[in-house]
Amino acid sequence: MIDLFKPVRMAMIGGGNGALIGPVHRIASQLDSRIALVAGAFSSKADQSRETGRQWGIADDRAYADWQSLLRAEAARPDGAELIAIVTPNDLHYPIAVAALEAGFHVMSDKPATTTLEEALRLQEAIARCDRRYGLTYTYSGYPLVRQAREMIAAGEIGTVRKVVVEYVQGWLSSAVEAEGSKQAQWRVDPARSGPGGCIGDIGVHAFHLAEFVTGSTVSRLLADLAAVVPGRVLDDDCTVLLKFDNGARGVIVASQISIGELNGLRLRVYGDKGSLDWRQEEPNRLTWHKDDGRTEILRTGTPPIGPSGAAATRIPGGHPEGYLEAFANIYRDFADSLREGVPSALVPGIEDGVRSLAFVEAAVTASRTASGWVSLEHQDVPA
Repeated sequence: MIDLFKPVRMAMIGGGNGALIGPVHRIASQLDSRIALVAGAFSSKADQSRETGRQWGIADDRAYADWQSLLRAEAARPDGAELIAIVTPNDLHYPIAVAALEAGFHVMSDKPATTTLEEALRLQEAIARCDRRYGLTYTYSGYPLVRQAREMIAAGEIGTVRKVVVEYVQGWLSSAVEAEGSKQAQWRVDPARSGPGGCIGDIGVHAFHLAEFVTGSTVSRLLADLAAVVPGRVLDDDCTVLLKFDNGARGVIVASQISIGELNGLRLRVYGDKGSLDWRQEEPNRLTWHKDDGRTEILRTGTPPIGPSGAAATRIPGGHPEGYLEAFANIYRDFADSLREGVPSALVPGIEDGVRSLAFVEAAVTASRTASGWVSLEHQDVPA
């Protein structure tokens, strides 16, 4: 009998003191007791890795000085980690993921999967070759009402989708904070560490993934306008991308990190021929459903008539807010359950989502730089 509640043993690479996303991964992964953090290489500096490990209850001998040592040692232990969580800057996602897979570990990676489309395709081949599971934390797909919206659209509640609008606007990079010592900004504006996309690769991919995840349709063509607004930047910090979907729907993604006054302004609107849905990440427990007869219904987490997928992603009664950490935790919980059950979860983003996101970034960057107009969102398999 499969013990679904036996925690999956996890090691984390990256995410030590001063990191933004590492503590989020740690908290989210353990929220439902499906995963136990047992080891980590939390920093490239041995003393900082040990210090973070001590704060998180990890023995000194399992707080490694580098990720290579972690993979070797944990693979050799009878009680070693089964799952590697990668929470480093983008440029390390690919080499760590491939090495972890080849060492026999499953992998959960912060997005994006890699820095380039070619790397993503090579990673896809490695996953198939190693026969290991791979997940990506496209966090917003874990929100209960995002999953509710996906379920409603699939059931035809708003009819045929005609228009998709996703806005993701922030203001924290409206000035050159990277020159003032912001570590979070420094790697994001550096193409060697971030990849060819700046804002488009950091938050634009979230908007892109959300558009396809919720509608169940794929983007076939795009027209991109990307700009580096703040003087001295090489990578884009402000983006507008028009979309055409395979079902004939149109769409637009607005992604910006120079919009003063904005915090984490992610908003999704999907318009069909029978109604529309409107969801905002900063008010995540409310989904607005406009109907073609003039009525508007407000759906809330934890209350009827939320469907099975939304209800399964909700932990507490209606009126008790759930947010970012819980959405993150839903992805980890679903991934852990899929490992124990031996069956992939359709709700956990995987390498296919990673490949499409990198294809989106590279197509948008190239099309904008060359003023190519509408371009096809297609990719070729990586050469053998």
